[in-house]
Amino acid sequence: MNLSVDRIDRKIMSELHNDASLAQRELADRIGLSQNALWRRLKRLEADGLILGSKAQVNLAAMGYDLTVFVMVQTRNHSMEWAKVFRDHVAGIPEVVEMHRIGGEWDYMLKIVTKGMAGYDKVYQRLTTGAELERVTGYFSMETMLENRLPNLLDIG
Repeated sequence: MNLSVDRIDRKIMSELHNDASLAQRELADRIGLSQNALWRRLKRLEADGLILGSKAQVNLAAMGYDLTVFVMVQTRNHSMEWAKVFRDHVAGIPEVVEMHRIGGEWDYMLKIVTKGMAGYDKVYQRLTTGAELERVTGYFSMETMLENRLPNLLDIG
């Protein structure tokens, strides 16, 4: 695996993160490369696992998914077996869009996006009846102020 990344690679990744729908010709022009040189770099970045594909960003709020809740979970069981069962249980709840194992007072943080408080209550019931948990609490997002932000890759290294 070749993880050597230069300023041009960082510019490519930054441009694609901002708009993955760019045609190769337009991206090449923005970067200042020929289309062939850009293509070679894209293939290397993909092969090295630095670019993980592209996808459309869906406006969930426009589809009625208007409530985001960050759920903090604490458990007494920290075995690998329990963690796998819990991870599989959570993965089966489609409203859970992110799951993180974290340090500190809490053990896990989930990001749930759902249709209002009634939708969250259904997710909460499903979450808490499918696994033995010590404590669960939710923090309700009132406004998303930054999302899916990429650090300034051009200032790194």
